[in-house]
Amino acid sequence: MVPVSNDELKKIAPLFAGWEETLIWSVLQGCMGQAWADEANQPRAALLWVGDFLFLGGDWQCPGAKELAGYIPHDFSVEEAIIVPQNPFWQRLVEEAYGGHAKNFQRYALKKESDVFDRNKLAAFRDMLPDGFVLKRIDENLYLQIQQTPWAWDFCGQFPTWKEYAAHGQGFVALYGEELAAGASSYSWYREGIEIEIDTKMEYRRRGLALCCASALILHCLDLGLYPSWDAANLASVALAEKLGYHFSHEYPCLGVEWRKLL
Repeated sequence: MVPVSNDELKKIAPLFAGWEETLIWSVLQGCMGQAWADEANQPRAALLWVGDFLFLGGDWQCPGAKELAGYIPHDFSVEEAIIVPQNPFWQRLVEEAYGGHAKNFQRYALKKESDVFDRNKLAAFRDMLPDGFVLKRIDENLYLQIQQTPWAWDFCGQFPTWKEYAAHGQGFVALYGEELAAGASSYSWYREGIEIEIDTKMEYRRRGLALCCASALILHCLDLGLYPSWDAANLASVALAEKLGYHFSHEYPCLGVEWRKLL
């Protein structure tokens, strides 16, 4: 297994052809993340890493596939790795690598359609902010506050500095006084757009805050010519996405590995 430099990413790109996942594009375009392959000259399998996610693709039967399927990067920081296999054969390799430590679950893909958004509807959602809350675009002060707020960390967590977030990230938060109540922001970026991260602090849920923040972010992305991609962790997220104009595509299997327990 060897690391793949940005200059060599074109060699592994065909291994992920047709896989419409923006996190994969982020790595293959050299925007974010890291990549490894079974070998340097003519790679047949590869592992891509962005944030919480690891993607496995290519020839699951090649000699280096098992090593890739069982690899967690040394500087992986979150508690649970989310491993996304290209097919059931890769899934089996991951299960064999981690045994009972790999739990199967589903995520939900939304179609990537740039012409489905109703700007007037989104503007109305954005302006439905409940009394007492303020909607603000993420600036440097909010970025620093988010970095110190565990439940909101993923809004900016994949951007280690404000300079990087200012260059490639987009986001809005709802504030209650000085307190972060909800937000929608860039989990990751690729050349044509962003992947949306959205959440609401527990005590402020069911007030429409996520809908307001997401609407503001989608409108902002459209103004910039960026695509606001949405991938859902649960059916509630799917329902919110559909309300905003997205259409459901399919569910797909993932494996969660609490890798620290293996150390």
